[in-house]
Amino acid sequence: MDIKIAFPGNKKVSAEFDGMTVLTDQPKESGGDGTAPSPFQLFLASLGTCAGIFALSFCRKRDLSTKGLEIVQHVDWDDTEHRATKITFDVILPDGFPEKYRDALVSAVNLCTVKKHLLQPPALITRTLTRAAG
Repeated sequence: MDIKIAFPGNKKVSAEFDGMTVLTDQPKESGGDGTAPSPFQLFLASLGTCAGIFALSFCRKRDLSTKGLEIVQHVDWDDTEHRATKITFDVILPDGFPEKYRDALVSAVNLCTVKKHLLQPPALITRTLTRAAG
């Protein structure tokens, strides 16, 4: 999969792939326009939405109601290190959610592909290339 990163103006950075564009920006206090999530906010949202799709799929496969199903993601932040130190996902269960599925739901949420990449990160390589004239 290739993703094209572009710079549409000020501190905006976009990612284009599969006919879609994801836009990021920086907050106004960081010199951006505050028109889109920052890359780090988008990263955090990708963790939460990944957990969410696994929770949703788990419930749908078992014909369990998802009315009221919610995940609240808490981020503990270390100002000195300037990084998240803990991310907690509180899965709010729908009324009447069967007790027998609670642990299995947690296991399903923990299968999140984004989370797996944090636990076993890929190699990250940065190169510089020269654009061919033409």
